[in-house]
Amino acid sequence: MGGLLRVLSAERLKMSKSWIWLILLASPIISVPIGVLTQIPEDGNPWTYILGSMVVLHALLFLPILSGLLPAFLCRYEHTGGGWKQLLVLPVSRTAVYLGKLLTSALLLAFCQIMFLGAILLAGWIQHVTVPVSWGLLLTNLLGGWVACLPLVALQLGVSLSWASFAAPLVVNVSLTISSMLIINSAKIGPFYPWAQPVLAMMPHQERNFGAFNLPIESLMITVVGSFVLFFAAGLIYFRRKEI
Repeated sequence: MGGLLRVLSAERLKMSKSWIWLILLASPIISVPIGVLTQIPEDGNPWTYILGSMVVLHALLFLPILSGLLPAFLCRYEHTGGGWKQLLVLPVSRTAVYLGKLLTSALLLAFCQIMFLGAILLAGWIQHVTVPVSWGLLLTNLLGGWVACLPLVALQLGVSLSWASFAAPLVVNVSLTISSMLIINSAKIGPFYPWAQPVLAMMPHQERNFGAFNLPIESLMITVVGSFVLFFAAGLIYFRRKEI
């Protein structure tokens, strides 16, 4: 546990001096105008419609891209100047290093989700929504979207650990993210495609009316957890056996 805490502290110092915070704020800021321009029917729950409209850009594009960007960014320092050798001679295990980078990426994504929640509330305030905030709806869907990002984080961390290039994992991740725009229309393939799972988890139930969106959220979460365990175990085993 002490080794993990030291790794987390080191990763925090890296993040505090980087530009990554601006990237984390980009999606919430860009999503606000979308929520403000959302047309809300008189007989509908405004928070459902605001969330549904803002989720498309945030969860279909930004979250999957961030899930690949963060692990690549965290591994970039070690890939330059013999950083891995300097890190692994310290009294920390490889498991602690792997978990530290995984947890740091997950916490940064959680911060992005919290900012996105603030963006939803801001859009509702600008729209003069008087209906009480649907906290259960918002928190459940945002938490589901965060959980759905974890398999992507584990997968991209494994790729970033094996590739010294910073750009290569990002190019692959962006390409696969863009592909999800088409794959999400497939009820058979979409639920199992990791890059489509964040938007499937965050889209309100009322908006699930085509393709992979028809899958019950419980079944989606089982798929997400299963894929996370698989990617996490594969990445950890690879890193522990990798020659530095």
